[in-house]
Amino acid sequence: MTTTIRPAAPQDIAELRQLYFEVYGHGYPVALGSDPTEMHRLITDPHSHWLIARRTDTGELAGSVVVQTDPGNRVGKLVGLAVHPRQRQCGLAGRLTGAVTADALAAGTLDSIHTTVRMVTQAPQRVVARNGYRPLGLLPNAADVSGCETLALFACHAEGVLERRERVTVVPRAVMPLLDAAEESIGIPCAAVLPADATDLDAAPPLPGGGAGTPPGGLLTAPARPATRTPIEVISAPGFVRRRFRELFPDPAGAYSPLRTPNTVLTTPDGAFEIYADLDPAASSCALVAVHPYPAAAARALDSLMTALTRAGADYVETLVPLADTAGLHAFLAAGFVPSASYPAMRRVGDRFHDYVVLSRTDRQIDFRTTAVSPLVQPYLNAYLTTWASTYLPHHEVVL
Repeated sequence: MTTTIRPAAPQDIAELRQLYFEVYGHGYPVALGSDPTEMHRLITDPHSHWLIARRTDTGELAGSVVVQTDPGNRVGKLVGLAVHPRQRQCGLAGRLTGAVTADALAAGTLDSIHTTVRMVTQAPQRVVARNGYRPLGLLPNAADVSGCETLALFACHAEGVLERRERVTVVPRAVMPLLDAAEESIGIPCAAVLPADATDLDAAPPLPGGGAGTPPGGLLTAPARPATRTPIEVISAPGFVRRRFRELFPDPAGAYSPLRTPNTVLTTPDGAFEIYADLDPAASSCALVAVHPYPAAAARALDSLMTALTRAGADYVETLVPLADTAGLHAFLAAGFVPSASYPAMRRVGDRFHDYVVLSRTDRQIDFRTTAVSPLVQPYLNAYLTTWASTYLPHHEVVL
């Protein structure tokens, strides 16, 4: 069987919806595979790259893949890779991945592209790895597809980007297993990084954007977990939330969360703070985007935030924190978040690139028994288990 790969067009939408149904059934939690309006927007967006494959003999739609981009932050995400069940075992997934990645990077507007892959088998991990993507970590319980699933995070970078990473010398001790895993898996060096406890915050180097203060999205303190709960109100009004978010954060640098648009705001009855989040009940997940008026205002309410988000349908919550933001990392660690993935050279500031860490927390039981972990990803699983155990098990029960 031979196929032809070309850009998707609006007239392909009906067949694309059928393709995603054939591959995922009704459980696909991404709008680009089911919502015609969102599909049309992406296909006609000049900054998106959507490729399809058709059989040359019958014209039948055989596969699809998309790279969504955030041109302002120069970051892309590969999503929606699907190959029709009758067209598998012929390398089409790899061809689509390679073609859309090359197409997106050739535009010169991206510094990196990342993707999350399911781990029901090792095949998706091998497909992206063969096309230049490096494993960056695990996201346990990150999606509800066919039940609660763990995803693996991979990324590839444009030429020369990794060589211009800003050096970080001090990180919280709990982040060290993750960085050691990155060095073991993909050779990202961290030998010069020293561990820091919550009392060592003054040792942190300057943060992205310059200066010694907390970067956008960071937290200023590392509080102990509170004994009392903070009342949290959840406002799910996407249009209102987007308008207010743009009013409060007119500068994109004020809330760094590429490819995330908040649709929910969490606040206290007295309005002491507003936490903007991208909540996806269909996938049972949520990403924290920004805090107003300043990040430290919500530092002691992170436990209460998790309770509110669980009630709103999110069993998995994640956030992005600069690796250089020692105080911010400590704050989320104190609230039970676990370092899940590292993202080297994610953010460009001037001519230098800054590393970020994905911290996640899930209040659903994690079950790795059916997770297919490739050798490249295994170090991250070991690191996650080590950090999770030190976070949630009494010290006398932890055996290393």
